[in-house]
Amino acid sequence: MQLFYNSTLTPETKTFTFDREESRHIIKVLRKKEGDSIHVTNGLGNLFHTKITLASDHKCTVEIVECTYQKPASYRLHLAVAPTKMNERYEWFLEKATEIGIHTITPILCDHSERTVFKTERMEKIIVAAMKQSNQLYVPELQAPIPFSTFIQAPFSGQKFIAHCEESQRQSLQEALKTQEDVLILIGPEGDFSVKEIESACAKGFVPITLGNTRLRTETAAIVACHSVVFKNEWYENK
Repeated sequence: MQLFYNSTLTPETKTFTFDREESRHIIKVLRKKEGDSIHVTNGLGNLFHTKITLASDHKCTVEIVECTYQKPASYRLHLAVAPTKMNERYEWFLEKATEIGIHTITPILCDHSERTVFKTERMEKIIVAAMKQSNQLYVPELQAPIPFSTFIQAPFSGQKFIAHCEESQRQSLQEALKTQEDVLILIGPEGDFSVKEIESACAKGFVPITLGNTRLRTETAAIVACHSVVFKNEWYENK
């Protein structure tokens, strides 16, 4: 299924027109013509089955034939991940986490963070592209970057974990994780969280965890955490 995205669509929408860039892609690249079907999502769980009524590479217009709805997952996965030194690695994480099934991402600025500039608009485009490529109907939420100390003060009704590499008592994520409950996991920068940050998070109810026996890069740790949560919940729902 070739999936397109338009955040303005609602179940009440009858017709709409793609922008110039997508119109050109549909008509010139995909070679669609009037009468052909196009699938579109609004990123909120709706799938719109549409038919092309005007096949112009400047202005492709469709009529909505049917709108279906997919219920959200029984849990929400929120990863708070420190920006990596190289933007490309964070972009890779966003793409893969979206494909796997993450719900919310927050960049957190930590004591050992080497990057504080975050290109939100570019990152959001990467998330949308990954959502379309993986045929998902919910677009993950990318929150604004926030200092670690501020972020951990916010209330969260669910399981809270902090993954770190310090030689202290930690649980395995797989053992500590409960299914069908909201999950928040903190992933630190290349230099890991500082001891002060770990202590502050634990004081706020975050459970220290390990993601395995090897030292992982920031983006790898985030993907391991994401896949572990999604896989365990899907296994529980399908057993």
